Amino acid sequence: MAAVRHGAFHPLRVAAVEPLTDDAVAVTLAVPPEQRAAFHYLPGQHLALRRVVDGEEIRRTYSLCAPAPGPEGPSTLRIGVRLVEGGAFSPWAHKELAVGDTMEVLPPAGRFVLEPRPGHFAAVVGGSGITPVLSIAGTLLAREPQARFCLIRSDRTTASTMFLDEVADLKDRHPGRFQLVQTLTREEQQAGPASGRLDEERLTGLLPALLPVGDVDGWFLCGPHGLVAGAERALRGLGVARERIHEEIFHVEETVAETAGDAGTAVTTPGAAAAGAPAHSSVTATLDGRSGRWPVRDGESLLETVLRNRADAPYACKGGVCGTCRAHLVAGQVRMDRNFALEQDELDAGYVLACQSHPVTEEVELDFDR
Repeated sequence: MAAVRHGAFHPLRVAAVEPLTDDAVAVTLAVPPEQRAAFHYLPGQHLALRRVVDGEEIRRTYSLCAPAPGPEGPSTLRIGVRLVEGGAFSPWAHKELAVGDTMEVLPPAGRFVLEPRPGHFAAVVGGSGITPVLSIAGTLLAREPQARFCLIRSDRTTASTMFLDEVADLKDRHPGRFQLVQTLTREEQQAGPASGRLDEERLTGLLPALLPVGDVDGWFLCGPHGLVAGAERALRGLGVARERIHEEIFHVEETVAETAGDAGTAVTTPGAAAAGAPAHSSVTATLDGRSGRWPVRDGESLLETVLRNRADAPYACKGGVCGTCRAHLVAGQVRMDRNFALEQDELDAGYVLACQSHPVTEEVELDFDR
């Protein structure tokens, strides 16, 4: 089978569209046998989807919610799509997408993953942040009998809670190894924690009462930026090492994105001065085994430069959130406007987000294949 190209979309047939709540659906895509190896995924990874509206290409990423497949690859892919009012993609998925339609899909990507191993793991999620964690927990508990998982989730109301049946099924199948703590922000519940947001102060008091925080082998935080940032601060304040905390942000408010605060940070690669782009600069990029060198136009990100010459360069959000455009910085120095996707060990290893990177040196080289 030919190697999968980074930016190559594959047409997949819609096998099911199931309502989860009034504002969320689960979409199942059928994977032909000849493409199952290409769409093999790890628990926690996501898909980038594309549609064209009035000549404009729209891309969005959605996490896979089903347990990871075996070595043969998946026969189906299941994602959760929450309605975003005024959005360009989710309203179409809710109102128009039907069984038998075709969607254009990139192979799975993302590093918010947990490959099954013994240990005690926990997640703090908000809203649709349950989606990748459902895959992580389901895969872990099914494959590793020496693993335990605690899920702390926050939703507006019971009616707005995605994947209620799937989470209840995990409790039924793994009663001694799966712990669920449900909180609601706009509705009182008869049992469990009082209603209210899971902010830093509340989590600092709540988490030690639920489980031995310091003994947890890995924390997985997923959802809106405010919840993820607050949960990280709470965990760090409770003495949890940064390398045990894994984050994926589903939505970044514009004010946060503009200031690049908390989990989203402006980054200048080591040895580079925090200056503007040089008068003349170029980028050399390797993608799917082929390299090219092109001049960077004034104000362009490195991704924009590469896309002008290689339409198959991988990207989805262009906002520094999804990590689809992750590339290894082989040579030169760059400035990233913000980063909500790469963890510190990836930055230390020389990875950057091409959509947020601007040249600081006259010559920059990226490798999308590493």
